Amino acid sequence: MKWFRKTLILLATMGLSAQPVGAQMERVPDRPAGEGEGPYPTLLIRGASLIDGSGAPPEGPVDILVRGKTIATIARGGSNLSADRVIDANGMWVLPGFVDVHGHNGDPDKAPQPSYGFKLWLAHGVTTVRGVGFGWGPDDPSLDMKRRSEANTITAPRLFAYAVPGDVWPNGDVTTPEQGRAWARWAKARGYDGIKFFNSEDPATLAAILDEADKIGLGSVAHLGQRGVGQVNAAKAVALGLDGITHFYGHFESLLEGRQVPDYPPGYNYLDEQSRFGTIARLEAQAVEPGSEKWKAYVDALVESGVTLSPTFNIYSASRDVMRARTLEWHDKYTLPSLMRFYEPSLTNHGSYYHDWSSEDEAAWKRFYAKWFALTRDFKDRGGTITAGSDPGYIYQTWGFAYIAELEMLREAGLTPMEVIQAATINGAREIYKSKGTEPPFGIIREGKLADMLIVPANPLENLKVLYGTGHKRLNRETNTIEVVGGVRWTIKDGIVYDAPKLLADVARMVEEQKAAELQP
Repeated sequence: MKWFRKTLILLATMGLSAQPVGAQMERVPDRPAGEGEGPYPTLLIRGASLIDGSGAPPEGPVDILVRGKTIATIARGGSNLSADRVIDANGMWVLPGFVDVHGHNGDPDKAPQPSYGFKLWLAHGVTTVRGVGFGWGPDDPSLDMKRRSEANTITAPRLFAYAVPGDVWPNGDVTTPEQGRAWARWAKARGYDGIKFFNSEDPATLAAILDEADKIGLGSVAHLGQRGVGQVNAAKAVALGLDGITHFYGHFESLLEGRQVPDYPPGYNYLDEQSRFGTIARLEAQAVEPGSEKWKAYVDALVESGVTLSPTFNIYSASRDVMRARTLEWHDKYTLPSLMRFYEPSLTNHGSYYHDWSSEDEAAWKRFYAKWFALTRDFKDRGGTITAGSDPGYIYQTWGFAYIAELEMLREAGLTPMEVIQAATINGAREIYKSKGTEPPFGIIREGKLADMLIVPANPLENLKVLYGTGHKRLNRETNTIEVVGGVRWTIKDGIVYDAPKLLADVARMVEEQKAAELQP
């Protein structure tokens, strides 16, 4: 039984539930005719207000001419341009396609068809996703889906595939620096874009993998989990050359006051997720206060290193109000019944840890978030780069909707609306392309860049809620009636125009079909 216990521990660390032997995700179907139109010889977006992703102020009206999959002309103040297809975007806003730097793809128990998540991402304007990862083990589908998405033969965002050391190759665990270097070269040759660490490597092996990755152009990001953070916290990982940190893990462990490792209560059990996540919120009280000398020195060291932070605030937001998370307005129509069951409190499903979640737990998490927000804000204010990742499929965070929730929480943390858009566009693109040594071909609306854009009929700088697929419900004070505004109207990837409401309707159909099937005797 030792192998089974080891597997459960690894899966818990990696954020996965144990699956029955042979259980696999379904293959993504080919993109059917009419689902996404184009690319066109010429496509014209006419009369939009432009938010280009660079941080420049909005401007309009602007006409954007696309040739094939490339932005050819940006005509400010209107134009006489014509095209094979014209999108009338008068009164609408056009932005670069969003980049989700922390994506997963469900599993057979909760969302077996990857196109469910892909369509939800696209329907919310997400045109690029970094998978960390999209699958696990020797049958990892990441590279197949990446290539099919690149060819636009499936309905999916542009995909970048990261792998965990030792997970996808046939040579077993990576336990030495030499094995780490060999694995990194193998992953690069296979077509992976980068490495996702869960901090289970010893410092010497981690250093060797990061060194090799830097030489061969692989990106790196880490969830510095509690099982390894006693040896490698965020400060040490960054010093070893880590490119990006996701979640909160490793930060407060680098800021402890009067101790080198966290002081866990005597009854703490990492494998009991109520214990794990209930206790982690209390860790903030062991860290130094914002503005202290140690705090400032740590933030400055992060900024000077060039590391990128993708906080994924949204994925833990249920911890501070589980009732709200359980009753979010999109669950009934767009969250699969199997996914809702996965979200429910569970002893086996990762992230379903609120077994007996109390107001005391929620209050602790609210205090935790306050300090986490402060760290992120100080890092940003000192020149650090923040990106947007959603880590969907866990803790009531459904694809697409979770990404917009992350943008709202970045705003709550202290980013301005324009900085939030930067985090969601050019910052995410640059994080992915940093290891490649080149500027990204997307993430900003510029002539010569890929035609990755979203068009929304309301201004997200005024209200990020207009980006949700369910739109924003408000009272029309003139008519005294309730109306819904917003929701992405079109998502454009590689010059292919996707009708966002139609994608949402297809997801709603998937949900209804599963509900109907479960009613069958």
